[in-house]
Amino acid sequence: MSSEVLASTERKMARAIEVLERDFVGVRTGRASPSVVERLMVDYYGTQTPLNQLAGISVPEPHQIVIQPWDRAVLGSIEKAILKSDVGLTPNVDGTVVRLNIPPLTEERRKDIVRGVHKRMEEARVEVRNLRREAADALKKEERDGTIGADEAHRMLDAVQKMTDRHIDEIDQLGAHKEHEVLEV
Repeated sequence: MSSEVLASTERKMARAIEVLERDFVGVRTGRASPSVVERLMVDYYGTQTPLNQLAGISVPEPHQIVIQPWDRAVLGSIEKAILKSDVGLTPNVDGTVVRLNIPPLTEERRKDIVRGVHKRMEEARVEVRNLRREAADALKKEERDGTIGADEAHRMLDAVQKMTDRHIDEIDQLGAHKEHEVLEV
């Protein structure tokens, strides 16, 4: 049972890292990237649908994103979704496509984005630590129930701590990389 606790905790911690990576992909860095808008939810005939399922998203220039919907009737909904989002871009609709011009980031905006990156990193760290606590509680319960011995429980708790440290280091590395990417002019 205790090895199942370790395996489950490892999977959950790895999943937390994957979610953080996916969140970081959507962070603006001053260069155009389809990932900035592809996860936006658009009202498509009453159903919230991800933008990447409604349109082709391309980057013809380093500072421009072009969104070409497969159904022209959804142009207005795409425009509204972009305006409501926290992307911070104003869409230009020219009848068949939506163009998003990416302005160069100011120093103040870069610092705001870095603060958001740090906030998201801390949320991921807290999630990993909560998973560590849950695993430790489960192992201590098994020890109290007599399923595993005290030495085995201690070894398992050390393994959970090493796993936690490894994932926290990975979060720190991802954050440092993203911070460098955002601050790069």
